[in-house]
Amino acid sequence: MIYREAGDFKTGYRADGQTFPIRLDRWGYYAALAVAFGIIPFVINNYWANAVLVPFLIYAIAALGLNILTGYAGQVSLGTGGFMAVGAYAVYKLMTSFPEVSILIHILLAGGITAAVGVLFGLPSLRIKGFYLAVATLAAQFFLVWLFNKVPWFYNYSASGQINAPTRTVMDIAVTGPTASAPAKYLVCLVFAFALAWLARNLTRGSLGRKWMAIRDMDIAAEIIGVDPLRAKLSAFAVSSFFIGIAGALLFAVYLGAAEVGEAFGINKSFLVLFMIIIGGLGSIFGSFAGAAFLVVLPVLLKNVFVGGMGWPTDLAAHIELMIVGLLIMVFLIVEPHGLARLWSLAKEKLRLWPFPH
Repeated sequence: MIYREAGDFKTGYRADGQTFPIRLDRWGYYAALAVAFGIIPFVINNYWANAVLVPFLIYAIAALGLNILTGYAGQVSLGTGGFMAVGAYAVYKLMTSFPEVSILIHILLAGGITAAVGVLFGLPSLRIKGFYLAVATLAAQFFLVWLFNKVPWFYNYSASGQINAPTRTVMDIAVTGPTASAPAKYLVCLVFAFALAWLARNLTRGSLGRKWMAIRDMDIAAEIIGVDPLRAKLSAFAVSSFFIGIAGALLFAVYLGAAEVGEAFGINKSFLVLFMIIIGGLGSIFGSFAGAAFLVVLPVLLKNVFVGGMGWPTDLAAHIELMIVGLLIMVFLIVEPHGLARLWSLAKEKLRLWPFPH
């Protein structure tokens, strides 16, 4: 009886086509933003920042990028970890080469560099698709990891081959390095996540997004009606890689602080982000956030239950966690292929009709 559209009138096309056409949804969205920006930074501690909120925001950005490419444009990619590594190493070289420039500019430039690399590796999509494109992007994953391992210039000739983020500040507050505070790291990631989600929503609802979806649904028919497959596919790779590059830069500079490419950006990272959009829902902005939240919170919850509550060994708990995540992926693929976004949509439809049967 609370969640209703009665009395929620629209007087124009813009009002009817807005992201949250129902007033209660808009209030919920604004309330969530108010809590995220106005309350959480003042109550957050290091545990919640490092274990839940910061990784959730970073992986949500990566999931947004992959969802643009796979969910909206229909181009399967298994190279997410490699593109995140490009963003991480790009921001590392920029931070060490131009220390006087703001870290925010470095992160954006790292996203731009990753976009250029993504376009380069997206060229095969003009001739191949489906499983063969997935294999091509998987080759990009292995090549990029090998490149960053074998060329000492990328890690400034460090003897260990590891890159370490120097301390950088925003308005005299450290956001990277060992002195960075939890609220500062959270706010930087939150600002980027909010801005990129807004950008993704507008892109996917505009003419460019319609071209991506036309290519996804039937590329031959899209070309017949005037969609240029070259521009559509390469623009999808560019935008997707830009998002993923920013996620990689944040993961290294703000969250990890130090990284080695094989461990931090291996093939497991590519599959993790892919599982996020599968569980959250392909072709959905909300699904990207829902899948990221699910696969970030679930391991923390299982670890607290198995290790903290039941006293199991850490390695056993990690194996059980992998089994549970794999089972959930199979369940979602069989029962609800559209993921958590579809379940949320169905729940809202039932609330709008309650107490009457659907």
